[in-house]
Amino acid sequence: MTTKQQILSQVKEYIQQNIPLVQNDKILVGLSGGADSVALLSILKELGYCCFAAHCHFGLRGEESDRDRNFAKQIATKLGVPYIEVKFDTLRYAAEKKISVEMACRELRYEWFETQRVALGCRYLAVAHHRGDSVETVLINLIRGTGISGLTGISSLNGAVIRPILGLSREDVENYIALSSLSYVIDSSNKESVYVRNKIRNRILPLMKEINPSVYEAIEATAVHLSETELIYREALNKKIESMVDIRDEVVYINLQKLTSETAVRTILYEILKPYGFLTSQLNDIISSFSEESGKRFFSLTHRIIKDRDKLIVAPLGKEDNFLIYYPAEEMLRAEYISVEELPPFTRDKSCAYFDADKLPQNLILRHWRMGDRFLPFGMKGTQKLSDYFTTHKFSLIQKERIWLLVAGEEILWLVGERQSDKYKVTPSTQRVVKFTIKQR
Repeated sequence: MTTKQQILSQVKEYIQQNIPLVQNDKILVGLSGGADSVALLSILKELGYCCFAAHCHFGLRGEESDRDRNFAKQIATKLGVPYIEVKFDTLRYAAEKKISVEMACRELRYEWFETQRVALGCRYLAVAHHRGDSVETVLINLIRGTGISGLTGISSLNGAVIRPILGLSREDVENYIALSSLSYVIDSSNKESVYVRNKIRNRILPLMKEINPSVYEAIEATAVHLSETELIYREALNKKIESMVDIRDEVVYINLQKLTSETAVRTILYEILKPYGFLTSQLNDIISSFSEESGKRFFSLTHRIIKDRDKLIVAPLGKEDNFLIYYPAEEMLRAEYISVEELPPFTRDKSCAYFDADKLPQNLILRHWRMGDRFLPFGMKGTQKLSDYFTTHKFSLIQKERIWLLVAGEEILWLVGERQSDKYKVTPSTQRVVKFTIKQR
């Protein structure tokens, strides 16, 4: 059986190799009261670090949550470590943010930890992930779908967050607790296979262990190998991305000729778009748009992609279009001249618009709207701000982003598929009519 001193030496060596800690660094330690966090706090204290214990009360398990809070305070006192705590209304936060309870706990916890870390002058926040947690994370990411970075496990250092006992196994943690005569509390929800991580821990990994008793070690070794592989992958990938991507004022321009000349188009595009919230499931449709006409658009929660001839443009939603894209009208619209007699008496078909051909300006183009645009809606006498029109007609942000304008210079003739200008409408004196119809794609 591993001795207590061997475990301490193992953690000390892990810190020296993976975390730039110095002996006089102050550390805020997340203390739930469970075995992992108790072991973490005790080990750091034994190694001579100045620690502060921080406990989060999420109010999700009634008396059990109160028990955990009381125990955390007691164990911190026993170890001679200053203690702070906070209580959250987790369910209300989750409902307001429209996120899962699991995600709410994570957001609340890390936001409070960071505030307290800074206030106490701590260099790092230490959390109690061990080797088993890293293995579980690899499997979670594999199941959900991920790039290579998601298969490298949990990092020992991420900004101000450190994981000093990541090199220990669950058995090592339990041995340390026993050898140190420490007690801890058990979260009953860990035994319930409700959350994804618990399902993997309680159901999937035991089955995998039947196939390979050393499955933890095998997955960890693979994650380490992939971490090293990722370094090479990132270096090569960044060079390729740099050659085909131009970023100006938060707008990303992707050169399609250079992108499509690569053998791994999908992988490269995935890496370019990942920071902007686009889903893996959208990639095939985006790639299919490369061979289609300009104007195809895709949306994430924060950004949109516009396919523009030989490039993809990625821009934040709601950002003023100082990168306006213009298309000749004929790329999207079909124009035909008809006689006044052929003009239908009334139509609700918004896919077409009729104008007095002899009054219509030349050099018509299509573009998206921008702040300050005004037009004269059909049936009205005065001009109106396009932004006001959108508000009155309850346009969503995505609807505003998607609408095209048929313009001549700065003058708007038609909100394509919505409403045309009154200025060039057909009147009793009209001799010739031009009909614009949206081309089917």
